[in-house]
Amino acid sequence: MSVIPPSALWALSHGRHALPHDVLGAHLVDGALTVRVLRPLAEQVRVRFEDGEVVTLEHIGDGIFAGTHPSADRTMDYRVLTTWGDGVEHEADDPYRFAPTLGQVDQHLFNEGRHEQLWTVLGAHVRRYVGPLGDVEGTSFAVWAPRAKAVHVVGDFNGWDPVSHPMRSLGSSGVWELFVPGVGDGTTYKFAIRGADDVVRLKADPMARLAEIAPATGSVVTASEYEWGDGGWMEHRATHNPHNGPMSIYEVHLGSWRQGMSYRDLAEHLVNYVRDLGFTHVELLPVMDHPYPPSWGYHVTSYYAPNARFGSPDDFRYLVDALHQAGIGVILDWVPGHFATDEWALPRFDGLPLYEHPDPRRGWQPDWGSFIFDFGRLEVRNFLVANALYWLEEFHIDGLRVDGVASMLYLDYSRRDGEWLPNVHGGRENLEAIGLLQEANATAYKRVPGVVTIAEESTSWPGVTEATTSGGLGFGLKWNMGWMNDALRYLAEDPINRQYHHNLLTFAMMYAYSENYLLPISHDEVVHGKGSMPRKIPGGDGDQLATLRAFYAYQWAFPGKQLLFMGCEFAQTSEWGEGRSLDWHLLDYPAHYRVHNLVKELNGLYREHPAFWALDSHPSGFEWLDADDNAGNTVSFLRFGTEDRSGDVVAAVINFGGSDRDDLRIGLPRPGRWRIVMDSSGFDEAGSPSQAGVVVDTEDVPWQGQPYSTRIRAARLSGVYLVPDVELIETTPAAASEEEPEVLALEPTEVVTGPMAESLDVEQVTPKH
Repeated sequence: MSVIPPSALWALSHGRHALPHDVLGAHLVDGALTVRVLRPLAEQVRVRFEDGEVVTLEHIGDGIFAGTHPSADRTMDYRVLTTWGDGVEHEADDPYRFAPTLGQVDQHLFNEGRHEQLWTVLGAHVRRYVGPLGDVEGTSFAVWAPRAKAVHVVGDFNGWDPVSHPMRSLGSSGVWELFVPGVGDGTTYKFAIRGADDVVRLKADPMARLAEIAPATGSVVTASEYEWGDGGWMEHRATHNPHNGPMSIYEVHLGSWRQGMSYRDLAEHLVNYVRDLGFTHVELLPVMDHPYPPSWGYHVTSYYAPNARFGSPDDFRYLVDALHQAGIGVILDWVPGHFATDEWALPRFDGLPLYEHPDPRRGWQPDWGSFIFDFGRLEVRNFLVANALYWLEEFHIDGLRVDGVASMLYLDYSRRDGEWLPNVHGGRENLEAIGLLQEANATAYKRVPGVVTIAEESTSWPGVTEATTSGGLGFGLKWNMGWMNDALRYLAEDPINRQYHHNLLTFAMMYAYSENYLLPISHDEVVHGKGSMPRKIPGGDGDQLATLRAFYAYQWAFPGKQLLFMGCEFAQTSEWGEGRSLDWHLLDYPAHYRVHNLVKELNGLYREHPAFWALDSHPSGFEWLDADDNAGNTVSFLRFGTEDRSGDVVAAVINFGGSDRDDLRIGLPRPGRWRIVMDSSGFDEAGSPSQAGVVVDTEDVPWQGQPYSTRIRAARLSGVYLVPDVELIETTPAAASEEEPEVLALEPTEVVTGPMAESLDVEQVTPKH
């Protein structure tokens, strides 16, 4: 039996050995098979080999026992038989007889920042091995901690003993690995990391796919057995382009939509509600696990784990599956710009800054009190890109809305002079973050056809939705924050004053085609003293709700996809709070139900008419009728569904004034009968009846640049839509070729712009600057 230096025995027993497999396990030396095991305080240790031989091991120091098979000339399967103070012999497999579960290719790809399915090799994975002494089930653990001196896996299975299960270092990869037999689904664990500073810290697994419910902070081994039922949706998604299809998004905070509901509860109630309202997508505030609920999910600690407060990862899959089977897409908020400061999570993971940039001028976000990722470190970049793919591939998510993009793009974001570090060219652009965003977008579009990425970006950064191969960031859509801010400023004015602020309604068309836009009325607009949507509007309750209905008619008709935060669809009057449910009782009041019903009506018309969405990002899809009626507080315009304007067409008239427009002439591009398909009035203080369903005839009177015109009534604080009458549509060859969108409804690709215009080669993705 070969002699082990006392220093190695001491290092093992004191949790300081980086290569425990060099000492422990079975070793064939000079034709003899020696087995060593770490069993502190054991009274007796024996080993039973696959050939039936049983060898009693002797204690060689520091809790380590060793013995040699008398006749073995090869390695073989064995079991360890340990007797403790209870006098009972316990049989167990030996973690140190197994080869590494990560291959050299996996390690190389990770260090190069190119492992696109990183979650399949790092973290905790339940595995089964076949052997002469029977099948072995257990869990492999792998964690990246490149400057750690030693790493141990601790958990329920070993009494949280910080020295019993040392992991092996896989060399320059910085990865530590160990397969532990007998550990299975549901086991709680952490990593005991002896850092570069020689301090041992218990850390949650950065790649954990399930976390304990706060205030507990452990990671949990999990294995999915979910069988998806959304094959039709996924097949449809892969062949359709969401960027020129209908997209009407209902934004949801799962914890406060209806408090106390699980993922599976929501799979019934939320799905039925959204399906009834007719939204094409839901967008969920971050579901990645976070310990502090009032952060709404924007201070993430476990990027790969769905929030355990609502159920298991398979329960979340069930919710996504149910939404898909109901014809509803799912978008997740994703937060790659900053992460939570909880000491048991990512910060100073191996004793020094690892995931965060070491310089606080780049590694600390003063606005949110959180750490900023080190976007230039390849492994950190891989962690984030793989995380985006993880949600898209493993959970069938249809899109990612990326939070706080502006904070990532600018090194001086929310910083005074001297508080930020310029890039290598002396500029304020964060070149590493730009590269990360480009790579994440390009890789997502390449690997997962039919998905969409959306930027919450509040500045005039050029090319947010331009292809990465052309130097753009590669997003599919960008939140139109300018439109949102202007529109809400306009609504805040009294109708008599709105004539002086008319440009707030129209200015967005000056830049409408510079990017592919989404029009957001999000959670950020109804919190922190900003008030609810109705309470942003002057006047009594009736005028507030009438104005809100007119605004929604304006939003749904304006170029761009649209997003509405939960509660806004029935005009919740109190500001949103994450600690309580929405004010559902308001639906018992007819005035609020009228708003709810209008949103349903708008979504139905939106799906039905390609004019509202097919050319959102193309100038041929929009034409002003009257952009300058500031005295009347009214705007009117046309939307078209085809570039040659021979297909679907809708005329929209929005009156934000305090007076009815009883005889308003509007121009129309086609002769014949037009039908009023939507009139948001009909339930206001003046008792104006709705005109929905009324048919009007055109006159051969050119008006507003159109060859024909008609006269309509646009009630105060209302919106009106007109379309060519259905009988005319049925007899028009061009219109007859229009296909009604399916319930799944993401229209086939016709006009491809932005990052979808080319097949993206991620190898060619480079920062713009």
